[in-house]
Amino acid sequence: MTDRVKIFDTTLRDGEQAPGFSMSAGQKLAMAEALEGLRVDVIEAGFAAASPGDFEGIKAIAEMVTEATVCSLARCNEGDIRASGEAIKPARSGRIHTFIATSPLHREFKLKMDKDEIVRRAIAAIELARQYTDDVEFSCEDAIRTERDYLKRVVEAAIQAGASTINIPDTVGYTTPEEITDLFQFLTTEVEGADDVIFSAHCHDDLGLAVANSLAAVRGGARQVECALNGIGERAGNCAMEEVVMALRTRRDFFGIDTRVRTEGIYGASKLLAAITGNAVPRNKAIVGKNAFAHESGIHQHGVLANRETYEIMKPEHVGVSTDNLVLGKHSGRAALKNRAEKLGFTLSDNQLQSIFVAFKELADAKKEVFDSDIEALVLGEAVGSVGPWEIESLYVSAGSDEHRMPKATVALKHKDGRTQTHVSEMAGPMNAVFDAISRITDTPMTLEHYAVTSVSGGEDAMAEATVRVATEFETYQGRGASTDTVLASARAYLDVINRVERRTVRQASIAAQH
Repeated sequence: MTDRVKIFDTTLRDGEQAPGFSMSAGQKLAMAEALEGLRVDVIEAGFAAASPGDFEGIKAIAEMVTEATVCSLARCNEGDIRASGEAIKPARSGRIHTFIATSPLHREFKLKMDKDEIVRRAIAAIELARQYTDDVEFSCEDAIRTERDYLKRVVEAAIQAGASTINIPDTVGYTTPEEITDLFQFLTTEVEGADDVIFSAHCHDDLGLAVANSLAAVRGGARQVECALNGIGERAGNCAMEEVVMALRTRRDFFGIDTRVRTEGIYGASKLLAAITGNAVPRNKAIVGKNAFAHESGIHQHGVLANRETYEIMKPEHVGVSTDNLVLGKHSGRAALKNRAEKLGFTLSDNQLQSIFVAFKELADAKKEVFDSDIEALVLGEAVGSVGPWEIESLYVSAGSDEHRMPKATVALKHKDGRTQTHVSEMAGPMNAVFDAISRITDTPMTLEHYAVTSVSGGEDAMAEATVRVATEFETYQGRGASTDTVLASARAYLDVINRVERRTVRQASIAAQH
């Protein structure tokens, strides 16, 4: 049994496929780069057989990543396995993760297969996957609700066929810590060949127990945890990577084991994911929420001022939260900006630095002083930008207290095909007019469910961050935009949603054409 827990990150597969969390190819590359910077062991980059876009995305990540293992998910069928094998071919270290359901419910109602057929399918898939890579992971979907004697039989067959990692997923978030500890103790001691493989836990959060169950699995012998940044994923989400990693680090005295994750990059990666997906991290979210290291109670403040350990079990800098808010100005150079961004958890390429530096100079001229939160907004804006067909060419809004004149918005949008379209809308409120004009230009009717603007930093010239949640006929989407101009920030957030809708539409059309 290994002396550390491997982190298998599925942000780009299980996380990205959840409604409202889809990413463009460029955004997935940016996230993969951030995950590699965290030193996760495995990046599950997607499901190669799902669509040509997913295949190309996995291949691009495999070509870029040099440290982590790049993995593709595959059902136990020949087409999936071969697509995954080709997609990971450029990787320095590639893995195929193949799965089949084993529980009575799935056998009877979904697969309509008997026990023997499932075992045959699993063996054939693993043997085919090993023609592409020696690193094959096998999952018993809905393992928690599978009869223990049959689960043992399937796992032993998978090990004999050549799987090197055995994943035991709590697919529906059903188990409890005591139950999963007992199951992993059974598997790691009673399964023939258990000493030759790594057992993995993949827990969902339907009952709010994903992190607790994953940690309990580690106590039972699991040496890989499958998780996602910010806990994103199907339904209620996956085990939150930042929580399980920091629990193992902070309570190493209890668990006796750790990961190799560079925890100082967690906060920056979390913020990047939130910006890319348009889904903000809740303020009270463990480890990466805004309140994680904030203290409002007078008693708590007094204790923290006397000794931070009175109310903090982790140091903010352990997860990349800056405790010194260095002020930059218009005379600051590229080196100072790059250095500050790195302290905030962001690694910038030369092209990114150049783009952000131009925006930084413009902001410094307008604001005089640029704070850490402003720099975060600039970096995240760069990560989110240029990912859709539409961008704002110009925007003008008139509003006031004259009851005889309606607020008016004149919006011009530019499409990537070169055309520019303008629309003028008059509505009861100025932002209503802006959103209506954008919807009409893009021919995307939507219902606004939530709209909020917050100040990124203090002062009259603070950066504004706008977030919107809108619903189409079938889906709900989140959008984000930032600017020193509140109206422009709001328009960018709404257009961010429009671009997300279009990307998803293109992706679904591609999948439909594939199948």
